[in-house]
Amino acid sequence: MKIGFIGTGVMGSRMVKRLLQNGYDVQVYNRTKAKVADLQKLGAQHIENIPELSRECDVICSCLSMPADVIQVYDGPSGIIQHARPGTICIDLTSVGADTSKRMFETANAKQVSYLDAPVSGGPEGAEKGSLTIMVGGDKQAFETVSPILKALGENIEYLGPSGAGSIAKLINQYLVAVHSLAASEAMVTGAAFGLDSEQLFKILKVSYGDSRILRRHMEEYVLDRQFEPGGAVKYVHKDVRLANQLLMEAGMKNFTGQMAEQAFQNATDQGLSDSDMSAVIQPLEKECGVVVKKQG
Repeated sequence: MKIGFIGTGVMGSRMVKRLLQNGYDVQVYNRTKAKVADLQKLGAQHIENIPELSRECDVICSCLSMPADVIQVYDGPSGIIQHARPGTICIDLTSVGADTSKRMFETANAKQVSYLDAPVSGGPEGAEKGSLTIMVGGDKQAFETVSPILKALGENIEYLGPSGAGSIAKLINQYLVAVHSLAASEAMVTGAAFGLDSEQLFKILKVSYGDSRILRRHMEEYVLDRQFEPGGAVKYVHKDVRLANQLLMEAGMKNFTGQMAEQAFQNATDQGLSDSDMSAVIQPLEKECGVVVKKQG
């Protein structure tokens, strides 16, 4: 089975390595050729364009940035759907809205190509270890066919139902990521504003009911050391919470905490932090209150 992989950035490159380590024949494409050089050394074959890759491969994976990228890569004149052979199975690992997933599914289906929405959670470390959670929507038979591939990438593989179901589950997860990020930031900034030692406060919170995985991630890996090189960038969480908020409105909710989280990530973007780690959402709050959450000394 020949696998094509489009999008070899922070997440995609690690997934390709996992596939290679599991003995798969992988062809890769990325707009920035420099991003595939290390993968070529590991055995991946670089393909010059999407149409060629689409014609050559039995399964095509994509890990892209934004919904517009997915639409272009799949449905553009030089896209996957126009050039893939009937029977090809596409696995889109990008976080997009359910409407985008359903549109790609229907367009692909008309060409006898299968399309699975299969967004992931677990960050670069999960991609590196092959421990991702993968949430899948689409045709169940196609899912079962590519399950061995998904198991090379993740530990928690869940088939959730028809097209769009995987994307909905991922956006709900991202909703919590965004809201927890804002709440953790507000709590830590408030403590600093009242003179509490940030390390001591964090030590208390992580053994109390206020603990969360996001609180630990942000404080231990980024904020306290003032290191904001991205694992997951502000711009991606901002995109995801915006899409998630649309789901909540469609569900019938009018006022919800995600609206505040979306604004907080918008503020971080407006202050030039879009490419920083999502934990940088704390920085506008620190400026507002005139404090910095960091280790002492």
